[in-house]
Amino acid sequence: IEDFFQCFQISCQGATSVTTFAVFLCHKIEPALRQAVYERAAKDIAEDMQGKFPDFQGSRATLEVCILRYLAEKEKFSYFKQYLRSPKQFCEMYIETRVRRHCLDGTRSLTMFLDSSLDLLFQNILSAVSLSTRVVKDRKDREDKVSLWLDEFCRELSEVMNLPRSELKCIEHQEVTDIEFLSSAMAEALEDLRDRLREELAGADLTSFSRQPHTILAEHFSGCRAQCPFCGAVCTNTMRNHDGDHQVAFHRPRALKGLMRCTWETDNKYEPDELAIDICSSLVASDGDFRVGGGQHIPYKTYRDAGPPYSTWNILPDPSTQAYWKWFVSRFRTQLESWCNGKFQGKGEIPEAWRRITKQEALSELEEH
Repeated sequence: IEDFFQCFQISCQGATSVTTFAVFLCHKIEPALRQAVYERAAKDIAEDMQGKFPDFQGSRATLEVCILRYLAEKEKFSYFKQYLRSPKQFCEMYIETRVRRHCLDGTRSLTMFLDSSLDLLFQNILSAVSLSTRVVKDRKDREDKVSLWLDEFCRELSEVMNLPRSELKCIEHQEVTDIEFLSSAMAEALEDLRDRLREELAGADLTSFSRQPHTILAEHFSGCRAQCPFCGAVCTNTMRNHDGDHQVAFHRPRALKGLMRCTWETDNKYEPDELAIDICSSLVASDGDFRVGGGQHIPYKTYRDAGPPYSTWNILPDPSTQAYWKWFVSRFRTQLESWCNGKFQGKGEIPEAWRRITKQEALSELEEH
């Protein structure tokens, strides 16, 4: 009703109707432009971070290494606990933390992204005004000049913002004889709109985005979420339904799998209250075996014979140092025993060699991947 009342006012204003028409149209453009500014800025921030930060320049395996480095550097058990319990959510939190630091670090980065987005879209609108005016001037056979102008204007902007042509029907029958005057009136009204939005954007924060930049990045790295059937490490393939086997660079001691006791599947090596310290990438190079669901014994070397999910994983035999998770288990032994409701004792006693691994050695291992 308000729109039609404004349209009626425009039709009654005679010579000044073109200016009022431009102001009304900018009023309709404003919400679409605001939304487009935030959407473009969110994409620009995500792309900028992918270009500047090693965390986001490679595959999800690269990101995983960066997350493990972050965890070791922070050296807080509560962070590791979140990561082990909910790796996907922790990855999203990590990305959000990096985005917030990049955009809100006091350098006005967020404002600059929004201003750049606004300037680019403003030029798109001015270009649409110019092109629409040219089309109408060339079509002298058309009586409905305003309707044609609006058709062209909305079509030109369709790829950069959502401005429904249907919302402008109430002004499409206005009499505008001087299309050039309409063009200049639009330029002036748009200047006012840009200044008003720029002032508004200066106070914006990330909550103003309907689709967050960190969400765009997280979606890019969402990928596969299959977990190793032995240790629970998450496949790092960037594709959700990828071809070939699942794999991960850093397998873990089995005690960390879902924070369950080692009795989940066993070769009867451990007592019920002992936490398993075996790492599956070492086990598949050993002469041991495991029992699936209390039934058949399968040699670790031929773990694929156990069928899915074992047969869908490529666990490379690796009896090497594997320093990272050994350091973690040694460093947070007390907290892990409390959390897992078990003890690193008996067959699960943490070797002396593990206790000698330093955090720097664990970090150096990450650098090699």
